[in-house]
Amino acid sequence: MTLNPRQRRLLEAVQRQVTISVEDLANELDVTPQTVRRDVKLMEEARLLARYHGGVGLPSSVENIDYTQRQVLNIEGKRRIAAAVAERVRPGCSLLINIGTTTEEVARALMHHQGLHVVTNNLNVAAILASQPSCEVIVAGGVVRGRDRAIVGEATVDFIRQFKVDIGIIGVSSIEPDGTLRDFDPREVKVAQAIVEQSREVWLVADQAKFDRQALVRITHLSQIDKLFCDAPPPPGLANILAEAQVEVVVAP
Repeated sequence: MTLNPRQRRLLEAVQRQVTISVEDLANELDVTPQTVRRDVKLMEEARLLARYHGGVGLPSSVENIDYTQRQVLNIEGKRRIAAAVAERVRPGCSLLINIGTTTEEVARALMHHQGLHVVTNNLNVAAILASQPSCEVIVAGGVVRGRDRAIVGEATVDFIRQFKVDIGIIGVSSIEPDGTLRDFDPREVKVAQAIVEQSREVWLVADQAKFDRQALVRITHLSQIDKLFCDAPPPPGLANILAEAQVEVVVAP
């Protein structure tokens, strides 16, 4: 399913609220409830949304939104995050970058940096940065996941553990109210955990849709992160957790 602008706004509203009534969606989008119901029906068939008693919510925490839909969701916010990251990455440093649409935007924002050494399990990130002549790109071995060109598996984890880099840049699917970071695929999670272990600094990139979203598998906790880059201020509860853990929060302008 290719989302039109109204449907993108609808999905982003549900992601922010977790569950929301049809009437509230209609008011927020300035359309009729009938229009919302038609959109929700189509998006439910595409497994982007689920209808519950009294409202609309996200599908089960067992399965992520399709990659092609994630590519366009809140794309401007992700690009702002990527630009903020690129401003703080020094030329010549070493990076580990995992899979995700936000980390791919980070790769695009790093295109003009000189002398980077990038290790990644994301073939999209590798393809983006390979066109920068002064950038050394090292691709992890493992199983290629066709739907998003991610490389996962035990061989990937073992490969990443050979390196110790200046900065690990990771994306996640979910930041829960207690500060737990989660994703959907256990194989993907093991790679992210290895990146956290092998990085001198860990930078988390997450747009506002990730706050309070649910996913199945635990990666780590916000207290293990050095910097959080986001496109909107975190909710008050998470802001307190971040402050207590002394995590630097960068809200992209």
